[in-house]
Amino acid sequence: MSESATAMKTADTARSGSPISRFSDSAIAYGLLRLTFGINIALHGISRQLAGQAVFLAYLNHYFEKTPLIPKESLPLFAFVIMWGETIFGLLMTFGLFTRVALIGGSLVIAMLAVGTNLAQDWGIAGLQLTYALIYFVLLKYREQSNALSVDGMLHK
Repeated sequence: MSESATAMKTADTARSGSPISRFSDSAIAYGLLRLTFGINIALHGISRQLAGQAVFLAYLNHYFEKTPLIPKESLPLFAFVIMWGETIFGLLMTFGLFTRVALIGGSLVIAMLAVGTNLAQDWGIAGLQLTYALIYFVLLKYREQSNALSVDGMLHK
């Protein structure tokens, strides 16, 4: 056996003993994307909550002040739904718990944000929200076959 073949076999043997080795590269990649995206979304909501709903509401009032299609009376409810939606769906995604519900709910939250952003004609942020929508799509599309590295995956064993 050549030296490189022996080294590869030794590396494979070492990997096979680790807990992560039982997961496919696809499951690991999916888990890392879901984890990172979940943290990102959760921290959007958590940071808004830590600052306080009044601060987020003041930001929204300023952001939409020149957007006549969004009534100011709807902004407190909008702020509440966004803050809690991001927090809850982000945390669920982070841990891979109720992943399908979290991805569908998070997609609806990003759709709500996209409506407001487009009505405010903030095209740069609207483009970024399309990226978020695409990540939601990918995570939802591949959830059934790749979500093994999650609480859902552990519960379904």
